[in-house]
Amino acid sequence: QVQLVESGGGLVQAGGSLRLSCAASGRTFSRYAMGWFRQAPGKEREFVAAIAAIVWSGAITRYADSAKGRFTISRDNAKNTVYLQMNSLKPEDTAVYYCASRNNGYTATERSEYSYWGQGTQVTVSS
Repeated sequence: QVQLVESGGGLVQAGGSLRLSCAASGRTFSRYAMGWFRQAPGKEREFVAAIAAIVWSGAITRYADSAKGRFTISRDNAKNTVYLQMNSLKPEDTAVYYCASRNNGYTATERSEYSYWGQGTQVTVSS
């Protein structure tokens, strides 16, 4: 049974940084692409970033336009963990952030392409 557990959310002032972590269990982590999504109140869940499985495509990364230049996704296969480093945070980054896993090693930006989801972690950016 695949489980994803996010951590690292919290309250931060605009311009600050947070690092989210997602610990995965239940299958061979290194074989599968991982992604981060977020959902603000009253809005649809949206893509933030994704990272491929290194063995498939050299850990290629993809970012939403809103995340480019500020967020960095990375993975540590030895720890079965994917990270989202978020810098220069803005109030509009406030949302619940979800970790997700695909059933193959390639990145994707659509929610429907991900099979497993964590419970989410709240990020609140104050102005």
